[in-house]
Amino acid sequence: MRLFSRLVLLVRLMFYTGLFAAGLMAAAGSLMVFHISQNLPKLPSPLNRIIETPQSLIYAADGQVLLALGEKTSVSLDMVSADFLNAIVATEDHRFFEHHGVNKLRLFKALYITLFEPGRIQGASTITQQLAKNLFFSFEKTWQRKFKEMLVAFQIEQANTKEQILEAYINQIHFGAGAQGVERAARMYFDKSAQDLTLAEAALLAGLPKSPSQYNPFRHYDEALVRRKVVLSRMVAAGFITADTAAKIDAVRPDLHDGRKDARTGSYFLDAMIQKLVDMYGEDVVYHGGIKVYSTMDSRCQADARTAVMEGMNRLDELMGLDEAVKEKPQAALVAIDTASGAVRTMVGGRDYYASEFNRAVNSKRQAGSGFKPFLYYTAFRDKKLHPASVFQDKPVGIPIRGAADWYPQNFERKFRGPMILKQALIHSVNTIAAQVVVDVGPAAVVDVARSCGVKSPLKPVYSLALGTSEVSVMDMAAGFSTLASLGIYHTPFLFWRVEDARGRVLFEHIVKDRRVLDTATAFQVVDMMEGVVDFGSGRGIRKLGFKRPAAGKTGTTDNYNDAWFTGFTPSLCVSVWTGYDKKRKMKDKNRRGITGGRGAVPIWTDFMIRAMKGEPERDFLIPSDIRYETVEKTTGCPVGFGKNQNMPDDTDAPQPAADPDATIQVALKKGQNPCGEY
Repeated sequence: MRLFSRLVLLVRLMFYTGLFAAGLMAAAGSLMVFHISQNLPKLPSPLNRIIETPQSLIYAADGQVLLALGEKTSVSLDMVSADFLNAIVATEDHRFFEHHGVNKLRLFKALYITLFEPGRIQGASTITQQLAKNLFFSFEKTWQRKFKEMLVAFQIEQANTKEQILEAYINQIHFGAGAQGVERAARMYFDKSAQDLTLAEAALLAGLPKSPSQYNPFRHYDEALVRRKVVLSRMVAAGFITADTAAKIDAVRPDLHDGRKDARTGSYFLDAMIQKLVDMYGEDVVYHGGIKVYSTMDSRCQADARTAVMEGMNRLDELMGLDEAVKEKPQAALVAIDTASGAVRTMVGGRDYYASEFNRAVNSKRQAGSGFKPFLYYTAFRDKKLHPASVFQDKPVGIPIRGAADWYPQNFERKFRGPMILKQALIHSVNTIAAQVVVDVGPAAVVDVARSCGVKSPLKPVYSLALGTSEVSVMDMAAGFSTLASLGIYHTPFLFWRVEDARGRVLFEHIVKDRRVLDTATAFQVVDMMEGVVDFGSGRGIRKLGFKRPAAGKTGTTDNYNDAWFTGFTPSLCVSVWTGYDKKRKMKDKNRRGITGGRGAVPIWTDFMIRAMKGEPERDFLIPSDIRYETVEKTTGCPVGFGKNQNMPDDTDAPQPAADPDATIQVALKKGQNPCGEY
């Protein structure tokens, strides 16, 4: 009996303890709900006013409004195809007419993921909760906000009918291509009202909100149809259509509206910036959240860039003998970066945005050719006892490659010049010397330098990297050379300074951070060599075309003339220009001569820089305190009169230099570096 009594007491104790704990939890939960509910947004009346947020606005650097996003059109349920209503309910919330704002099964799943998978905040969004989300102006995915959305969803369900909730929802969801709400989506994609949508069209539209960019039928038609198949299967599961009907509709390929290919911004820059914002905040926020975005775009520079590219490509067409009847013509891309901050001032991704929206400035990767050599020479000066006056032989070389045939790099002119200093090797873009240098320093070290400078594209650590065989974007080259222009200070390229929500609260602000990645004096030595390219080498067309300011840069031309580059900079602005065919084919003039970077890209760069720098004060590159200039012979690296041929490598079989009326050049040397020394 005593044992039984003790067991009864224990059970009672556990019961009352559990009851007390449950009471405490209920009280705590009530207090939390009470506290959180004090800050809940007020529901609009009528509910369809929930979509009355201001348009999202994008501003230029000077404060001019560049673009407004989020034009809205609202329609009642009786003005919408029943097929669409069934499709959207089946896809987004098949228990919509059964629950009271929250789907309990989804909620428990979301709670489990949130609690037991750190870092993930899983939503359990019903249609009502998705609607509630529009009342919040914080776009962080936190459990507190999710909880608030759930409470608001309960309020919405209490105060409105299911029909009113569904009507508000279909008028606020984003379908891509700038279309908010089903009516604008129907007009955009099919040039008809939402009331006239067929089942094939309605099911396609109902699949878009999951990822409007990924399933945009204008750009990804087949992917949109794959998504539609999912919608149809859910409609079958929900009992809205039969499996036979779904199979028949799945075979239908609806025609898109020919007259409106997309809601275009008209700008490669804005497209790239909007995509970045979408990646950060999602399409609903960007297109319909009423945010304000303050971009880095310089409106005048952007206009100058478009003009320079358009006129430059027209000149290139004429040079190549291409008339207006030719459908496939070369393309171009241009990116300009402020060297002091990393702000992208302008971006052009093609010769005509309305003919092709593909952004070649950021989305295309092409071989940079000799344009990659500055990264090689910086690596050599940093890692080896080399400097701009070090002498190498321009001669035929064969470089053993483990597991492959030997590599025999060729010069662009198919001739050899004999001994020369490294500054001359860069000025004349001598491939055989670049190949010898990369063998010395190792391609992996060159990759590391390029990475440090801001080149993000994949780079292969192979010897031919020195000649630009790895593919990079125009943005990569502009970022990398901007680091050289600032003498080793890297700034992350960025497209907008600040983002504010509809209430003016700052969601994001870019803080410029200086990060030194290169040695100042060594970077200056490379910049000085690149000034030589502009003044005496493959970039000298810049001077002939009238740009007289201090400038440095490097041309790039691939062996097959598929790509023609020039990336160059003043102390304040770095600009990269690429020209070539999208489908990688040779660019040749009327006389069947290949188009080089000097003929294809340099004129565009120069035209733009003359326009962009107008009114800007002229500045020289700052000379580091541990740099001195010395005049040396181009072939020996020795000061004039120092001693004939003391620094010339012992290679009597190498071709001897031709007579040069201007046999000397200035080189930038660091303390402790002596020209005419042994290599």
